[in-house]
Amino acid sequence: MTTLGQRWRAYPSITAWGGFVVAAVLLFAVAPAVLSDFRLNLLAKFLCFAIVAAGIGLAWGRGGMLTLGQGVFFGIGAYIMAMHLQMADATRLHNEVPEFMEIAGIRELPSFWRPFASAPVALIGILVLPALIAAALGYGVFKRRVKGTYFAILSQALAAALAILLTGQQKIGGFTGLSDFRAFFGFKLSDPVNRQMLFFIAAGTLLLVVAAVRQLMHSRYGELLVAVRDQEERVRFLGYDPANIKIVAYVVAAFFAGIAGALFTPIVGIISPADIGVVPSIAFIIGVAIGGRTTLLGPVLGAIGVAWAQTALSEEFPSSWTYLQGVLFIVVVGFIPAGLAGVWPMLKGLLDSKFRKPAAHSPVMVDEPLPEVVTEEKVESR
Repeated sequence: MTTLGQRWRAYPSITAWGGFVVAAVLLFAVAPAVLSDFRLNLLAKFLCFAIVAAGIGLAWGRGGMLTLGQGVFFGIGAYIMAMHLQMADATRLHNEVPEFMEIAGIRELPSFWRPFASAPVALIGILVLPALIAAALGYGVFKRRVKGTYFAILSQALAAALAILLTGQQKIGGFTGLSDFRAFFGFKLSDPVNRQMLFFIAAGTLLLVVAAVRQLMHSRYGELLVAVRDQEERVRFLGYDPANIKIVAYVVAAFFAGIAGALFTPIVGIISPADIGVVPSIAFIIGVAIGGRTTLLGPVLGAIGVAWAQTALSEEFPSSWTYLQGVLFIVVVGFIPAGLAGVWPMLKGLLDSKFRKPAAHSPVMVDEPLPEVVTEEKVESR
């Protein structure tokens, strides 16, 4: 007799829609009702990290590409949004350059700032530029069959190089970055209602990203991506180019990271090289690994959980929270390779193996004589 849970799991599309409905209720109804404005803004920041993690889960969990440089694409989207917000504030105040440039003694607006004064151009840049850069990098790397540790080191080096480059550029804020944004596309950021609107935008974007990742995972492309991760040479033997399959996943992950960075800027109110370097890129990976990189919701929940734990532990243990985070990462990687998302399946398997009833066998009657085998000789004698 099938249970209600078994019947529910028999229809995966219904289960997925049910999960999205529950997530939407939690994000759009429960969270604004129970959280203060400060905590709600923190959750919006964590949702930006979850968007990045969803893309990493696709590229790393399904494609086997350890992307240690997602801070590059996160930073591109964040800085484009910051430049547009700075230009919008300068236009509103009738200034020729943003205020930080006036303080630094820069009287003429740099040429590369001018296109981002337009909102449509800025939005197009956020959506297109990270994907284009990822496509160019992916083509140069994957076509040369660079993978594994070499790819991880290369991607991490790109994040470090970008952070160092931005640190020395006073025209983009230098070490302190860009901050003090007054409005977001005409809406005052000092208004709590508008900040709640930013939370809703981040929550809706996360749901759309998770839906897109799920569609890719359950498509033929998702099967090819897993095949490339497990048996790349066999996929090449079947006539597919593994490099093209990897490039698509890498571009999608960069696309999501750019959107997350663009949302991060007005939510947090600042973007600096410290937010896009090696350390933030590794933090993204830690969240994905702890949550469970091969699952759909594992990276998302892991990123939110790790970011929340980081905030909570830093409040309680300002000088030692990083060690606690490292211990958690070591425990999960060492003893639960599938992440926290794999805890329940592992426990369920142990319980099933322990309490599974032995298969019923038909009893054998020892005293009952075995049936006589009739042969041709016996038939003739009869």
